[in-house]
Amino acid sequence: MRRLSRWLLLGEWRAHPLRAVMAIAAIAVGISLGFAIHLINAAAFNEFSSAIKGLSGVADVQVSGTEAFFDEGIYPYLAQRDGVAVASPVLEFDASLPGQRNALKVIALDALRAGFISPDLMGAPASGNAADILADDAIFLSPAASGWLAAANGATLALQSGTDAVRLRVAGALQRARAGQRVGVMDIGAAQWRFHKLGQLSRIDLKLRDGVNRDAFKTQLEQELQRDYPGRFRVNQPNDEEQNGRNEGMSRAYRVNLTVLALVALFTGAFLVFSTQALSVIRRRGQFALLRVLGMDRRHLLRQILLEGLSLGVAGSLIGIAAGYGMAAALHFFGADLGAGFFSGVRPAVQFTPVAAAVYFALGVGVALLGCAGPALEAARAKPAVALKSGSEEAAMAGLSRAWPALGCIAVAAALTRAPPIFELPLLGYLAIALLLIGAIALMPRLAAIVFQQAHRRWSALMAGRADAPAVLTLTLARLANASSQAGIALGGVLSSFSLMVAMAIMVASFRVSLDDWLLRILPADLYARTAVGGSTAGLRPPQQDAMRRLPGVAHIDFLRARSLSLAPDRPNVALMARGIDAADAGKSLALVGATLPPPAGSTLAPVWVSEAMVDLYGMAVGDKIKLPLNGRLHEFWVAGVWRDYARPTGSIQMRLSDYRAATGDMDVNDAALWFDKNVGAAQIQDELKQLPFGAALETSAPSEIRAMSMKIFDRSFAITYLLEAIAIVIGLFGVAATFSAQTLARSKEFGMLRHIGVTRRQILAILAIEGGALTGLGIATGFVLGWVISLILVFIINPQSFHWTMQLHLPWPLLAAVAGLLLFAAALTALLSGRQALSGGPIRAVREDW
Repeated sequence: MRRLSRWLLLGEWRAHPLRAVMAIAAIAVGISLGFAIHLINAAAFNEFSSAIKGLSGVADVQVSGTEAFFDEGIYPYLAQRDGVAVASPVLEFDASLPGQRNALKVIALDALRAGFISPDLMGAPASGNAADILADDAIFLSPAASGWLAAANGATLALQSGTDAVRLRVAGALQRARAGQRVGVMDIGAAQWRFHKLGQLSRIDLKLRDGVNRDAFKTQLEQELQRDYPGRFRVNQPNDEEQNGRNEGMSRAYRVNLTVLALVALFTGAFLVFSTQALSVIRRRGQFALLRVLGMDRRHLLRQILLEGLSLGVAGSLIGIAAGYGMAAALHFFGADLGAGFFSGVRPAVQFTPVAAAVYFALGVGVALLGCAGPALEAARAKPAVALKSGSEEAAMAGLSRAWPALGCIAVAAALTRAPPIFELPLLGYLAIALLLIGAIALMPRLAAIVFQQAHRRWSALMAGRADAPAVLTLTLARLANASSQAGIALGGVLSSFSLMVAMAIMVASFRVSLDDWLLRILPADLYARTAVGGSTAGLRPPQQDAMRRLPGVAHIDFLRARSLSLAPDRPNVALMARGIDAADAGKSLALVGATLPPPAGSTLAPVWVSEAMVDLYGMAVGDKIKLPLNGRLHEFWVAGVWRDYARPTGSIQMRLSDYRAATGDMDVNDAALWFDKNVGAAQIQDELKQLPFGAALETSAPSEIRAMSMKIFDRSFAITYLLEAIAIVIGLFGVAATFSAQTLARSKEFGMLRHIGVTRRQILAILAIEGGALTGLGIATGFVLGWVISLILVFIINPQSFHWTMQLHLPWPLLAAVAGLLLFAAALTALLSGRQALSGGPIRAVREDW
């Protein structure tokens, strides 16, 4: 029996190698893309977490603030606490670089204490002078930072504080820094002085005495700090669940969505396996029936067909795992985070993970088995006496025309679209798309029967009694009307590939158009100025703001102050932005979503406007009262409205600049937006800005330049998505070609009979071309509707649940029309070429099995 099974398997592959290769290739592409993306994202995340752990050293407990900086007055309280062996103060910030869009992470330490906790951050003086670690003009760079900044030992490095340049001497290297980690270390007192942060710290690392229980110490300290300093401090252990949650939360939705997009190719591969096996079973019904007559039972026949699908799955999965591991290095072209910008500066080493490989291997094999399960069951259940008769092929696929399983899948999919996210991920939304696809594909035989039978009846009524009725078109419609199940298989290939492509194209286009419209809304000024694009140390102080207000030709100027806040220990920080907002008409400067509320009667609370992410992640709603940590204490505000923010998926809050200054006393700003007087051009204002005493430190941009740069960043972030979309289109084209080719070659007996009754080769080729065009046209029309429905799920359910923002729907008609044309051409061309091959054997040879 094993010899027979091996002979049947290899004989089928030898007879039709192209179909097997196409199915294997589709599975391999899906597995390789998914596995490669998983390897890159996992390596980047692990390297990012390891880098953070390296910066924490051997600290047992860390105390940080809910604001970026807190008063160093808390330090003696922690250093003298029972159980603390060493307390190391840390000041950490992203230093702006003049003329650059990136920033250098600077970590300022007390070298006399940090050596016990963070030895990896201790610089090695190049001159051998140990006093350099305490020098007020010295900075130690990691190898990656030194190479990036082209700053060798002894060179002068210019950083920016406000509008002034801070010139530091590169005194040595951080020899233990991780590869790709761009960081500089300097003395904490020097950093506080040179960057105007006197009396401020970012965190305090605590090393506990031997025998002290870390968990109990952390819990008690957390409770006492919350009691004495409510809402001001966070207490955690390095790389604990809360910190890992913050790190993972930054990119989890992006990584999951990217993996699902990669597996679109695998879904198409599953259908290719189904169509390959279904058409193979139809063609070999007589062979299987003969085997049953000769003694093979149903169980062995079922196992044989499942073995064929299993072989496709194993081969495709093995090739996919190997190719995915190799592709991981190639995809580094898009960056360690595949262009999203979450792990910039990280250079991870991709490592083969057996567990992930086993999961993706099982996924590929499972998909292949599911694809061949239906044809295998039909072949096992077929009665040998019926199957031996020619012409029973349509009856073999009659089970595919049942509507209730398909309608059940669609009904469940509709219900799942109303379900909430699981673990803050739209898992049920993805399941709804899968069920919708399965249900729609399962309905294709019924839809094909309805459409083509109706077309045949109308054509027959129109041509009744006419001797000049076109024979080719009549035969084509008769074939399509009476072989709807086989037509449904071919339609399914077009439907699966085209609908997924349509959905992906609509999603990306909708996001791109929505982003462009959003930029137009939030960039109303004539010119924007700032001291540096990257980092947090650059800014404009009050005298400089006044100088900009007095510029001739400036009708109005609005300033922006941005900073970060921690509102939950297990979530990434949110952005707080203070600017000039008219509370009575906030829609002028904000892309508001929904209605806004006027201030409550008699309330003295200042209003804030929260982004959509704050609603989803923190449960905020219009009219709620919220507390924000500002200037060392909690301040209460009320939520006046919700605005759309595409730049910060972790959440953002906007408030009036006057309210921010009243709460914090912080008078500095980051950006300035300028409106001109009538008949004043941008060139004049830019010249005036450059002539200011601090003008050399200013960077100006027109709204069009900011939009162009933002769209460039968008395209880079979605470069891998464009690649996956292109691969899905290619696989869809090959899938359509393989399906029509297999179906055409399986009809050689039918063509032989047509030749016997006088139909010419040219007429048969015309029949095939019209069939291919008609089937593909119906598949494209249905696929467009299905893809549009799937895009609604992507745009209005999956996207808000993943990234916590909404967007408008936009259809990229030129792209959709071009791909539809390609599918039509591929189907018709494949039908013609396959028809030539099917007709090459002659009419007598084609029908010999019926004699």
